[in-house]
Amino acid sequence: MSKLIYNRRRFLGTAAATGAFMASPAYIRRANAQGSGEVNIWTYNDFVPEAFKDQFEAETGIKVNVRLVDDQGKQFNLLAAEQPNPTVDIMTVAGHRFLQFIQSDLLEPLDTDRLSNWGNINPTFSESDWATINGNKWGAPILSGMEVLSYNTDYVTEEEALTWDTLFSEKYSGQTAYIIQDMMSIVMLKMGYDGNMVAYMDDPEEAARIVEEAKNFLIEHKPLVRKYYDGGAEFQQMMVNRDITLGHSWNGPAAALINDGFPLGMTIPREGSYGFVYTYNIAKNAPNAENAYRFLDAILASPEIGAAMTKASGFISTYKGADQYLTDLERKSTSFPEEQLANLQFFRAEANELKYNLVDPAVEAIKAA
Repeated sequence: MSKLIYNRRRFLGTAAATGAFMASPAYIRRANAQGSGEVNIWTYNDFVPEAFKDQFEAETGIKVNVRLVDDQGKQFNLLAAEQPNPTVDIMTVAGHRFLQFIQSDLLEPLDTDRLSNWGNINPTFSESDWATINGNKWGAPILSGMEVLSYNTDYVTEEEALTWDTLFSEKYSGQTAYIIQDMMSIVMLKMGYDGNMVAYMDDPEEAARIVEEAKNFLIEHKPLVRKYYDGGAEFQQMMVNRDITLGHSWNGPAAALINDGFPLGMTIPREGSYGFVYTYNIAKNAPNAENAYRFLDAILASPEIGAAMTKASGFISTYKGADQYLTDLERKSTSFPEEQLANLQFFRAEANELKYNLVDPAVEAIKAA
């Protein structure tokens, strides 16, 4: 098996399948002589592929200690309690939570010049507006989730599913569903506005006008929708029961149906949609910062690693070319064409107080209309 980390040769598909690791003994001895210590990572289950971890440790001599987390709030509280002497080097933060961590001085700005493999990330994720705050990058994007237009391929064509207009068409009256609060952001985007409301932070009257316009649109089209739903399981059940033929959903519940063999497709419509990105971030005062950068550069080294993370987690890889290492079914459920990814925007937190003070009452008004 060829080496992954330094020559970036393609190996992980085989490694993941066999769980085996093989490298030149002379190389390992040299790596162990040059590297030592550890790197401590807080992340979600399956975000560090086991085969990659084994090879990184063998080739660098750096021990990888993974502590699993399941909640961003708990992670924030723990990191805040440990500062200024954290035990963690790398953690997984969702992009729309960056601001909370940054304002509390818990993260170190990311020096991308130290990451020779930074260019392996699709710029849709690495160079989007959410990724730069106060002139700095704060994390390496690894996996993404997003809101999509999901459709039963037995009844709806892919061409129809390339626009949100189909969701509000008379043709599919009574056959659609969506999460109403999430649809508010998408409708604003569809109308040409900033659904994050960051653009209107200094103009609350304009923000209120835009929310009112989106609210009135959804009230006008309320007779067409079968149901406003809340959770992914409910969306799946409606699809399986043929209660709906298309709807707004998060990609995760849709991907599960696709992998179960249900005739479902999903798109990022041309008017755009919103998503979030999981990133690897370096903690302020990280005890093993040098090893943290070595780990980050290594895990960004090849699309096979991104594919392995997607296979294990179900989230969409941010790596260029990762879809080439997925099966047809895996690709259908976890990847999108480049032209659709270009339609994607990302949730931002700067204007959340303004936004939800307006959106939450609007949602209740739509439900009551």
